[in-house]
Amino acid sequence: MVFLRVPIGLAMMVVGVVGTWLVTKTFNPVMSQFKTLTYSTFASHSLSVVPLFLLMGQFATMSGLSTKIFKAATAWLGHRKGGVAMAAIGASAGFGSIVGSSLATAATMGRVALPELKKYGYSDSLATGTVAAGGTLGILIPPSVILVIFAVLTEQNIAKLFMGAFIPGLLAAIGYIIVIAIYVRVRPGAGATLERVPYVERFKALFDIWPVLAVFVLVIGGIYTGVFTPTEAAAIGAAGTGLIALANRSLSLAGIRDALISTAMSTAMIFLIVFGAAVLNGFLALSQLPQFSANWIGEQGFNPWVVLAIVLVFYLILGCVMDSLSMILLTIPILYPMMMVLDFGMTPDEFGIWFGIIVLIAVEVGLITPPVGMNLFIINTMSPGTKLSDTYWGVLPFVLSDIVRTIILVAFPAITLCLVWWIY
Repeated sequence: MVFLRVPIGLAMMVVGVVGTWLVTKTFNPVMSQFKTLTYSTFASHSLSVVPLFLLMGQFATMSGLSTKIFKAATAWLGHRKGGVAMAAIGASAGFGSIVGSSLATAATMGRVALPELKKYGYSDSLATGTVAAGGTLGILIPPSVILVIFAVLTEQNIAKLFMGAFIPGLLAAIGYIIVIAIYVRVRPGAGATLERVPYVERFKALFDIWPVLAVFVLVIGGIYTGVFTPTEAAAIGAAGTGLIALANRSLSLAGIRDALISTAMSTAMIFLIVFGAAVLNGFLALSQLPQFSANWIGEQGFNPWVVLAIVLVFYLILGCVMDSLSMILLTIPILYPMMMVLDFGMTPDEFGIWFGIIVLIAVEVGLITPPVGMNLFIINTMSPGTKLSDTYWGVLPFVLSDIVRTIILVAFPAITLCLVWWIY
């Protein structure tokens, strides 16, 4: 149904309804399920984080913070080889820390960074590849909407998942900057070097983005000090970015209305997919497919690391035809119970956090994997005259960086879990 272009939420719902009927030979369980499932699904307190983080992203986009972050990053990095592209990665990481969405980060930074990269003579492939890869930082650097959904599906602690994603997110940004440094040395004509900016101007540019740091510290710091729950932190973050946008005089009553409408539309889309997944999960529970798969995997004696490698490759392939949220909702109910029966030498809580971050990285790589990674199309359409093949070639070094990072995080789980151990 997905290949027939049926919306993923509706596709999962139809399969769940038809599957339940095939198992029970009656529609009574489905009708009974529909009476209670809507409320039981959306009454989850954890899901209230989603619209609040989306609203925070809307206000952050309207406030012009993305432009200020990019200018500050350019002031500090622009004098290096490939510095403007490095600044685009740094700005994507900074903006992603208050947005929580890959597509929103890619689209916003595409509008801000692509014209500047073209202005300073960066090649089409490096410019579009950099911004597409930088966009993926939006779902990895906390707060992340996808991690919230994963936490709800697997009953994990949202705060611990956010903390587990912090170091892998930083490693992703550093890896991308290293890729750019190597790229412009192999192909010197691909990027320009700007004049060195005096330190007075650098610190002035840094001072201009203090609201970003303030919101990030308030939201993430509040969660880890126990002052706020994740939901309360999201509400405070949304209010904070809204006040920043008002202070910058970039938010009118019409802007507030547009932000609320956009948030409502995005939330409705996400919740439709969540509801479709809930219907499908009802069928899966009735058919015992996840339990059967988990038992079968456990009885075969497969090497856990081989199974994990197969799962990660599966996510890379799936990322070519599906967005990140759909991938998580469609696969986790089946794969998570199956992976939990394997022995990776960790406690169930540690494994849940580590596996969630590894899956998130695989999903992130899927967004920029040619030929049909979602971010590639978004960025390519924002760069008129750039061939799609150029974007493909430009993003490949970043994909290789992601693969290397994934191997390191799989081989050394302590990198992901060290902050969780330290704080909790």
